[in-house]
Amino acid sequence: MTMNDPLSNVLSNLYNCERVGKKECVVKPASKVINAVLAIMRDKGYIGEVKVVEAGRGNLIEVALLGRINKCGVIKPRFSFKKGDVEKYEKRYLPAKNFGIMIVSTPKGFMTHTESKEKGFGGRLISYVY
Repeated sequence: MTMNDPLSNVLSNLYNCERVGKKECVVKPASKVINAVLAIMRDKGYIGEVKVVEAGRGNLIEVALLGRINKCGVIKPRFSFKKGDVEKYEKRYLPAKNFGIMIVSTPKGFMTHTESKEKGFGGRLISYVY
């Protein structure tokens, strides 16, 4: 198994487990970026409890699934956006206005696209969930 984009592997694994109807999904490896993305998804109610399990090299993450993910994935290439540009990407990656979130990386850390709009930050697009 090649690991060119670990975040993409984690999100597709979550999506597939959700599709099959599992209640829990174990993903690896654990990293700060993956933890930040999963924390935002948990805070917005797309997934349940997220637990990091120490497993020697490359820890595991146990994620409780709630059945609320319709689609999720990474945005490649990781487009940069200025503080006013996020609407055009909203149209491209989300199915409707005010439906779903895009997770962005800003100088002040990871946040949703709506938070970055409110705070007036630009940054890079990381992933989307709806």
